[in-house]
Amino acid sequence: MEELYCQGCGAKIQTEDENKVGYAPKSALQREEIVCKRCFRLKHYNEVQDVDMTADDFLNMLHDIGQRDGLIVKVVDLFDVHGSFIQGLNNFVGHNPIVLVGNKVDLLPKSTNLNKVKNWMRRVAKDFGLQVKEVFLVSAVDGSGMDETAFELERLREGKDIFVVGSTNVGKSTLINYFIQNSTDEKDVITTSYFPGTTLGFIEIPLDDRSDMIDTPGIINHHQMSHYLSKNDLKIVTPKKEIKPKVFQLNQGQTLFIGGLARFDIEQASEKIGYVCYFSNDLSIHRTKQEKADQLYKEHLGELLSPPTNDTLNNWPELVKETFRITSNNKTDVVFSGLGWITVPKGGVTISAYVPKGVRVIIREAII
Repeated sequence: MEELYCQGCGAKIQTEDENKVGYAPKSALQREEIVCKRCFRLKHYNEVQDVDMTADDFLNMLHDIGQRDGLIVKVVDLFDVHGSFIQGLNNFVGHNPIVLVGNKVDLLPKSTNLNKVKNWMRRVAKDFGLQVKEVFLVSAVDGSGMDETAFELERLREGKDIFVVGSTNVGKSTLINYFIQNSTDEKDVITTSYFPGTTLGFIEIPLDDRSDMIDTPGIINHHQMSHYLSKNDLKIVTPKKEIKPKVFQLNQGQTLFIGGLARFDIEQASEKIGYVCYFSNDLSIHRTKQEKADQLYKEHLGELLSPPTNDTLNNWPELVKETFRITSNNKTDVVFSGLGWITVPKGGVTISAYVPKGVRVIIREAII
């Protein structure tokens, strides 16, 4: 029997096990466009379905890239650059050249110096062991930077394949859909959603008679906040338009709750200063005194402090504390992986960040 592959996610179609990757009912095999049940539900009902595929499965598929000849396009989420980098990607790419694409530039405030962001991204890539040829900033949603990027990718690939790689939820498939829609009459060729793990296999889109653009599976980074949230909570946490920064004047001994997902304490500070919060506009931030914070969290998690809401609370892990002494005289970002960041305007302060056990908090030079 001829092997069939889902035109949405690239998974091999099977009709035996509804809980396995690539399941489609036998009736679906008669259609001109065959998609698995998961992609069908996602496309028509915006409903994600879990599948039996591990992070190791995703990583094993990427090993093939190093054996092939092409241009690697590494896509990162500008709202979570460190969190959306793939650890050890340099082990997968072989000798292939790498281009770094920062997606979701439309979410950054318009006052952002984009050249500074590009230079900073080069340094981050170097920290991850990657030497990149070019850095592009784009929005796959509103098209910002896409035409220039498409033109440059065509030049840089030198007639070879393009492999688009990235962690889950950075917008890889949306990015490719944009390219497709601007060169053909097709719409939503690849399934897209808010939810991690949408693309389950290599999807090859012909660029010419000899080469393809290849969408690869998203690597699941478990240190990102998104993997602890329900689909409804994830919609609140995921920014959908330009971030409106919120400034809080804080003294020593004050606390900010980012919904009920994270906590930010001023442990030591000589004066009251303004801390700038960059999170989804739909996410509420609550200020309180540090001495009252534990009780507030205990009594109001899931209500005043939400998300998490009821469908996430059942499996919500404990918050763990990490303390940082900020010494730089320049602005510093305290980044909650997969959620957003708070900018500390100057040094000489000690802060504590609380996040669900397993989620990463990092300190970086401010990008805005």
